[in-house]
Amino acid sequence: MKLSELPGRHSLFWKLACLLVAFCLLMIWLSWSWGRYMEERNQFLSSDARSTLSRYAAQAEQALQRGGRNGVDDWLQSMELREASWVGVIGADLQSLSSQPLNAAEVQHLTFLRGLDWPIHKKGRPWLRVPFPQDPAAGILVIELPERFVPGKYRVFWRVITNGVIPGLFTLLLCVGLYRLLVVPLNNLREQANAWRADQLSVRLSSGITQRPDELGELARAFDSMSERLQSTVALQQQLLRDLSHELRTPLSRLRVASESEQGLPQLRERIGREVDGMQRLVEDTLQLAWLDTDRSPLPDEAIQIQALWEMLTDNACYESGWPSLQLQCSVEASCWVRGNLNTLAQALENILRNAIRHSPEGGIVRLDARRDGEYWHLWLEDQGGGVADEDLQRIFSPFIRLDGSRPGDGGFGLGLSIARNAVQRQGGLLWAENTGAGLRLNLRLLADDGVAPTDAIAGKPAPTGSFCQTQIV
Repeated sequence: MKLSELPGRHSLFWKLACLLVAFCLLMIWLSWSWGRYMEERNQFLSSDARSTLSRYAAQAEQALQRGGRNGVDDWLQSMELREASWVGVIGADLQSLSSQPLNAAEVQHLTFLRGLDWPIHKKGRPWLRVPFPQDPAAGILVIELPERFVPGKYRVFWRVITNGVIPGLFTLLLCVGLYRLLVVPLNNLREQANAWRADQLSVRLSSGITQRPDELGELARAFDSMSERLQSTVALQQQLLRDLSHELRTPLSRLRVASESEQGLPQLRERIGREVDGMQRLVEDTLQLAWLDTDRSPLPDEAIQIQALWEMLTDNACYESGWPSLQLQCSVEASCWVRGNLNTLAQALENILRNAIRHSPEGGIVRLDARRDGEYWHLWLEDQGGGVADEDLQRIFSPFIRLDGSRPGDGGFGLGLSIARNAVQRQGGLLWAENTGAGLRLNLRLLADDGVAPTDAIAGKPAPTGSFCQTQIV
């Protein structure tokens, strides 16, 4: 695996790896430390047993020093009352220091004596040797380990605890960690998907999931973005349907009134044609706005010279509006080339131009200018229509918004700027409005094209300054 293919430092992979490594190290440490502790508890004498047996050896040594064999005999008789085990005092030559000699079975046991620090096996009760504390060469205490000192009484119980219960608890904690790390976020995603299925598009995930830096956080943010996109799309379609039905009522009402009037046939035909053209334009603009908002397939892009595009659009605008070309001014340099789709960009700029002409006074000036801004071109189109209120700078891009109070169809349907913004955004650009004092300025931010030769990028033929390939705009 290449270094570039490794997961990022906030990846879920590292969280899972750290969790599993910590679990494995914990189990290894538990097996070593707890197992060692239980081994000492189950196979070695306890500290109380060692101190008691060492005290017995000291008492035997004192009995031997005070009374010799008779003293040892007296002490052994007292031990018979204390411990239900065989007890003897043996010299360095493995002979009894009491008056009672050792029999053959006892001598046989002396060859398998264990020290106090030796492990104690669970088969039988071993015989232990405990040297005299002051003079080990003088003798040793030999004792069959009393039943109460035998370790490992709860060996099976502790084995179950050590090898079963404790690893099971740690494994349960691991499962809880994995559940909180993986399953809880997935359950929240499932709940949001179920909310979508129930048409609850306003439901959002909690910030605890969306702010995670790992893959699940990215998935949660993608879910929220998708939810916002679905909600906005559905809301736009519903709004378009409501507005379209509202806007169609007026021309239909006028058609009914015209059909019932006593007008002549030529006037009736002209009236019906004008109303039908308006309704057709309304339906086409509405469908185009819905298409721009819902279709996210990439558009074919090409190099576009803004100066040439402006000349073509102003020719059409002057013909339609009757404005002289001197009132539509362009200060954009011939080197201003942008990347985009010709048809959609031309339609966006045409809608902006028509809006500026419609709201400018007679004899007003509409001016297009641009400047280079890093990898982008910043274009702006200014009119002299007086501008709009600051609170309406965003509303003018909403569908069916007409701030001048014009009747539907006479001054447009309020869809031009909505279509323009969607068209620009589909090409990765931005469109916003601001007041200049004398009028409204609409700003466009488009990606620059620096790899264009001074030829027509679409037709592949020389394009002198001021000309443009007459591509059909749909």
